[in-house]
Amino acid sequence: MFARLGGLVVRARWLVIALAVGVLAVGGVWGTRVVDSLSDGGFYPEHGPSAEADRRIEKEFGRQNADVVVVYTSDRSTIDDASFTDPVRDKLSAIAERSEVADVRSYFGTRSPAFVSRDEHSTFAAISLVGTDEETRADQFEKVEELLPVPGTTTLVGGREAALGDFNKKTEEGILTAEIIATPILTVLMLIIFGGVVAASMPLVVGVLAVLGGFTITRLLTYVTDISVFAINVITIIGLGLAIDYSLFIVSRFREELAAGADERTAVVRTMATAGRTVVVSGATVLLALAGLLIVPLPFLHGIALGGGAAIGVAIVSALVVLPAVLVVLGRRIDALSIRGRRGPRRRDRSEDTNGDTSGGTSGADGLGMWARVGSAVMRRPAAWLVGVLAVLIVAATPFLHATFETVDERVLPAGTESRVVAETLKSEFPGGADGTLLLMVDGGGRTAAETVGGAVRRMDHVASVTPIATEGGATLLQVKATDGEQGPGTRALARELDRLAPPEGTTLHVSGLAAQVNDQMDAIADGLPWLALTVVGVTLVMLFFAFGSVLMPIKAVLMNLVSIGAAFGAVVWSFQDGHLAGILGFTARPVEASNLVLILVLLFGLATDYEVFLLSRVREEWDVSGDNARSVMVGMQRTGGIITAAALLLIVVVATFTTGGVSFLKLIGIGMTVAIFVDATLVRMVLVPATMRILGDANWWAPRPLRRFYATYGIRESAEVPAARDRAATASETTTV
Repeated sequence: MFARLGGLVVRARWLVIALAVGVLAVGGVWGTRVVDSLSDGGFYPEHGPSAEADRRIEKEFGRQNADVVVVYTSDRSTIDDASFTDPVRDKLSAIAERSEVADVRSYFGTRSPAFVSRDEHSTFAAISLVGTDEETRADQFEKVEELLPVPGTTTLVGGREAALGDFNKKTEEGILTAEIIATPILTVLMLIIFGGVVAASMPLVVGVLAVLGGFTITRLLTYVTDISVFAINVITIIGLGLAIDYSLFIVSRFREELAAGADERTAVVRTMATAGRTVVVSGATVLLALAGLLIVPLPFLHGIALGGGAAIGVAIVSALVVLPAVLVVLGRRIDALSIRGRRGPRRRDRSEDTNGDTSGGTSGADGLGMWARVGSAVMRRPAAWLVGVLAVLIVAATPFLHATFETVDERVLPAGTESRVVAETLKSEFPGGADGTLLLMVDGGGRTAAETVGGAVRRMDHVASVTPIATEGGATLLQVKATDGEQGPGTRALARELDRLAPPEGTTLHVSGLAAQVNDQMDAIADGLPWLALTVVGVTLVMLFFAFGSVLMPIKAVLMNLVSIGAAFGAVVWSFQDGHLAGILGFTARPVEASNLVLILVLLFGLATDYEVFLLSRVREEWDVSGDNARSVMVGMQRTGGIITAAALLLIVVVATFTTGGVSFLKLIGIGMTVAIFVDATLVRMVLVPATMRILGDANWWAPRPLRRFYATYGIRESAEVPAARDRAATASETTTV
């Protein structure tokens, strides 16, 4: 099948290139505007108890959440001075008359001391907008924001809409900064790795197609569903990451075939029959793993799964169709503009892969290269290496044992960002500003039921105050202030206790607030995570069996992936929650956002499987030729060690530059993925894999007889097992059994 696809691409190469140019044009002009269509929220379940409570409260009492918070400060005057209060009162009165504004709550309408700072030099107002969706409220905020300043006072604007605007702005700036830093570094590294300008441009071709194609498909998807703004980060990371991996693998194999004496067309067909097969297995595994995010009931993750999946799909198609078309046109000019002082690959005889001892020992590594010698050294003492490296990685993962979780708040923004300053000012300078707020709707029973419920709530732990703030018919809305902040453990425990509170007869209770939303998010993740794990692990096991026909190899791959991911999670907690890198990277230490870890888990599992497939494909190919386990591992490492290391290095550059962004979410992704990729490409792929394969021996390729027959019929492999002496020119006419 893959050889046949290669032949088709060879014949239709100019049509393929023309279509690719069209995709680039559409993606560059239309797809890049996807940011304007993306959603800001989606961190909480749409049908969780707190979301249902919000809808019920809004229906009875209107929206209670403040979309905009504006703080007015006078250095010389206090709230008792008309020179300060009159202009502010007049401004807020004018704002309240705007068609975009639903409500303005301030000291001047309520006379509540909560709206006045302790030194009486500041006051704030909470403004609710009339918009019923995020896009509408964002447009309304832009119109209202420019009217808020009062001459003679310091005006600071915060609240949800301002924070979302700052968040999006800092995220875009962070991505732009990462691109500015990464581009020249990637350019230099690719020139060194590929050895020439033309060859080094191949990952760029596939990467640009993957990213722009992903943007275009994602924008189309926004017409039928909400896609999180974070999808842009994932599309960039996974699009470029897979483009680099697949381009390295295909270009390296194409050059290898040219070096073996094949002409350009035959080299492309052979490359597709081998490296193309590997790309399909890898890409399908990563794509299906990312689709597992759809299981967790958080819209934020669903949008990322769709956007990231689009980038993966385009990367696979680009690597399997566009890149081979370009390669057959270039031919040996793939080595044009070489920086190594040669114009083409050295002619190499196939026997170079198998010279030396093939008796099952490791001395044959002397005839190979550095990576085979690394594997040989590991396999001489596999148990010692296995235990030593596992001990190091287990220690690296231990910080995750004390991980705590919260959701996004103002601390993810850089210090000094205006919306963050407003939030911090309210907490530090206004009475009760550091308290958490929960809303409890007593639906039915009238005043008597509300008083009964209020009395029960006042006796609970972590309660600062309970205040009735609205009555409508037989329903009463209580504001519950908690002493442990908006989402501290005490406030979240209080929200759960309110959920369990038995209502008076004839009434129902509805609990809303940030702490309740965090509880719903954690419950959604806890409920979905086992199914997500089952899906991701199951997909990996099945796809790797189809690729290699082994029972133990897929299980080993899953365990190796978990080792590198554990080290990454430990690094995240150590650096972010514990704050060890806070000073260097410029962020505020805080608990980890759980949904971000779920995202990183799936991305890393997919990318780690990607490297596993690259290595084991060449090991299996050599095993089919020689039947020698030790020799197969060394040849596989020699042929893929440099590729995997280069791919990992390039991807590390991409993700590590995210640590330069202003939003700590990007820094968390950068640190977590950098550690995991480094560990996976070095300690796991170059030490643990050969050590375990040496210990398992021929059992690496064991499968029960029924599964062996199944693999022989349906396995994703070349059409025949190829002895070293066969006539490889016949490959172009062979078909692949699927």
